[in-house]
Amino acid sequence: MKKTASLLAILIAAYGTALSAEPTPQSILATMKKVADWQLAQPPTKPQTDDWTYGALYAGMMAWAGISDSPKYRDAMLEMGKTHSWKPATRKGGSGLYDADDHCVSQTYLELYLKDKDAEMIKPTKERFDYILANPATNSLQFSRDARARWAWCDAIFMGPPAWIRMYAATGDKKYLAFMDSEFWKTSDFLYDKDEHLYFRDSTYFEKREANGKKIFWSRGNGWVLAGLARVLQYLPADFPHRKQYEHQFKEIAAKTASLQQPDGLWRPSLLDPVSYPLKETSGSGFYTFGLAWGINHGLLERQKYEPVVLKGWKALVECVNADGKLEHVQPVGADPKKFDPEHTEVFGVGAFLLAGSEMYRLRGGK
Repeated sequence: MKKTASLLAILIAAYGTALSAEPTPQSILATMKKVADWQLAQPPTKPQTDDWTYGALYAGMMAWAGISDSPKYRDAMLEMGKTHSWKPATRKGGSGLYDADDHCVSQTYLELYLKDKDAEMIKPTKERFDYILANPATNSLQFSRDARARWAWCDAIFMGPPAWIRMYAATGDKKYLAFMDSEFWKTSDFLYDKDEHLYFRDSTYFEKREANGKKIFWSRGNGWVLAGLARVLQYLPADFPHRKQYEHQFKEIAAKTASLQQPDGLWRPSLLDPVSYPLKETSGSGFYTFGLAWGINHGLLERQKYEPVVLKGWKALVECVNADGKLEHVQPVGADPKKFDPEHTEVFGVGAFLLAGSEMYRLRGGK
């Protein structure tokens, strides 16, 4: 048994037992602040703090900054951008300028630009995207670690498309929207299982099976997709010709993943074989809670059907935060379901948690 009490227990002591069943805007803010403050106080876990792992954290930190009454979180993101000279990342062993993982951090630069209108914030990303448009990658979507110039793995749906559509929002230039739309549907046609309504992680998983004989659909991988779709729809014009297609796929994945929630409120690393991977997992669960709550808040998902799933998911996520504010039960970096130390954390898991909290806050009446 752990020696430290969970954050949920502390919050219940402070706000009352109703918190555990019916979170209030105040309790959600208190939880998010605890988690965000703990993460900001931690030294970097790796030399590169603009890679995709941190890019996902910054997406969540921006969502938290948007509802916090303190400027320090947005200030931290401004300082981060200045530290990296507003440049997209450069992944070691990646596909040069094309790798979607390197574009994830640009989502935060672009969101800051949309508030401040400082052209320096988006200049390096615009230069990179313009280069890609002038020199489009032509490799196939067959996956290998040496051929990541296309969105050939499902994680890329979170990393790349939300950055490209934010560039469209920042500039008004439809060429960025057209590229995002074209590449997204090529990836969808390749990786989306239209029977299961889930994404394969990449082409190397098409024929692989779990111990129970079912297809391998990785929880965090599909979490990346549902969250990525939400972050695309956030900026996709209402009259865009393909918007209904995005909404349709979002609803299909939402329905499927909601049906796979486990009794404790979380999702297991393997969506279709939870018995083989019984450990709790909070990064995929955080992205699902975010995506489902976002769908309710934006009128795409029926509140009566999905709110119980979201409330159960949020309660379970809060139970995985320790008394210091550390989010635990995060599967380490990987590409498929794995067993791991239950006390493990990762910055991208915190990003998912903060994204989920921001939509939970709105769902429960916060402004």
